[in-house]
Amino acid sequence: MKHRKYTRTLGRKTAHRLSMLRNLALSLFVHRKIETTHVRALELSRFAEKLVTLAKREDLQSKRRVFSDLKNKEIARQLFDLAKAQYSTRNGGYTRIIKMGFRKGDGAPLVLIELV
Repeated sequence: MKHRKYTRTLGRKTAHRLSMLRNLALSLFVHRKIETTHVRALELSRFAEKLVTLAKREDLQSKRRVFSDLKNKEIARQLFDLAKAQYSTRNGGYTRIIKMGFRKGDGAPLVLIELV
């Protein structure tokens, strides 16, 4: 039963799901917007907003947590610069999800997720 379980498993084991979210987040922070399915975008939004909130704090503990979640120091440093410059006065809502239609092959709903 799925009572009181708040994460979507996306049909993957834990390690695969976290790896996929990490790769999606890296792509989002590099390109500022990506196209993916709706359910993946919802999970990515939760993951990315937590990282941006940590990056806003700029203490040693938050730097270590962001580095350990992203596994890419260069993009993590860019995230800290972005959070300081762009999101210092914003309290949440760092991503926007725009519906794009449906995928031709399997009919999955596609969305565009972008950093605000």
